[in-house]
Amino acid sequence: MADEKKMTLDKFEEAYEDVKKVTLETKLIYSDYWSNTTGNKVYLKPENLQRTGAYKVRGAYYKITTLSDEERKKGLITASAGNHAQGVAYAAKCYGVKATIVMPTSTPLIKVNRTKALGAEVVLHGNVYDEAYEKAVELSKEYGYTMVHPFDDLDVATGQGTIAMEIIKELPTVDYILVPIGGGGLATGVSTLAKLLNPKVKVIGVEPAGANCMQESLKAGHVVALPSVNTIADGTAVKKPGEKIFPYLQANIDEIITVPDEDLVVSFLDMVENHKMVVENSGLLSVAALKQLNCKDKKIACVLSGGNMDIITMSSVVQQGLIMRDRIFTVSVLLPDKPGELSRVAGVIAGVSGNVIKLEHNQFVSINRNAAVELRITLEAFGTDHKEEIIEALNKEGYKPRIVRTNI
Repeated sequence: MADEKKMTLDKFEEAYEDVKKVTLETKLIYSDYWSNTTGNKVYLKPENLQRTGAYKVRGAYYKITTLSDEERKKGLITASAGNHAQGVAYAAKCYGVKATIVMPTSTPLIKVNRTKALGAEVVLHGNVYDEAYEKAVELSKEYGYTMVHPFDDLDVATGQGTIAMEIIKELPTVDYILVPIGGGGLATGVSTLAKLLNPKVKVIGVEPAGANCMQESLKAGHVVALPSVNTIADGTAVKKPGEKIFPYLQANIDEIITVPDEDLVVSFLDMVENHKMVVENSGLLSVAALKQLNCKDKKIACVLSGGNMDIITMSSVVQQGLIMRDRIFTVSVLLPDKPGELSRVAGVIAGVSGNVIKLEHNQFVSINRNAAVELRITLEAFGTDHKEEIIEALNKEGYKPRIVRTNI
């Protein structure tokens, strides 16, 4: 394997000591919720609580420690959907050097603003990471900046692998480590070091179903580029994995699981309600994949890779999660056009503890005065069973409720 000497246990140990200088201790959190749900012992590695809100500071800082003074003085450049951007900006600030970050135009505002706040210059370009990276390469050539690649760099991947060192030191008997995959740097570092420390540990890579470039590349036996990506997990919306790191992934990743966006939506709700933590969609890939694992009574560590989610995205994900879990739903009923009918419907709903969130009252749907008013009712319920109970109560009173597929 080319460059095999670069990813050694010595390098990982060196990186482990270096990144301690800039990282917070993210101890494993035992999850009663996911343990009970899956029949395993599930532990969360909360890198969403890391400095800069994601694991990326590890690889960025270690990479910069390996550069010469001359390379650092030229200024650093990278492309990132957000988390690596903040990692490079923070590490550059520690060294007192300039950093330029090219970010896709679709990057959440919180990530753009935090990157700027760390002193980096931000250039917005392209719709996805790959287009931003092309611009970063162009600027690097034009101005002589030193490139710090977000994932296709063995030193960066070595820095990210320090997560595996921490997991195994804290939980030596871990059976599975689940790790999100975008370009593959995190998975490369974690899987390579995990196998060096304990070859029996299974490392599972998890990708969004709409951005499964690593799965397709591993199937093909070489790096392939997807024609497009489509996922709410913006931090892992990568069309092509890294060439340099790919041989390590071929050797050390045991399996790839892909997760549809809707599973990320409900996992966000589960994480907030059960662990009171905000984890971004990419960071939720590892817990969302748990239901696809065919095992019981195993110790599983899920890497929560980041928590940088803007408020608008968060509110949308919560809303969609509530709808998908039948905690919020909308029904349409037709009422006679006469006084007291609205009060009567409200009484039926209240009788089964339904909570009305919104009413839309339309008197112009029909000229039949016995069913002349359409009432759309958006309700809060405890879940699917309660939703069905409310619908049944309305049916018993002759309202014939019709479920309306709509946002709140």
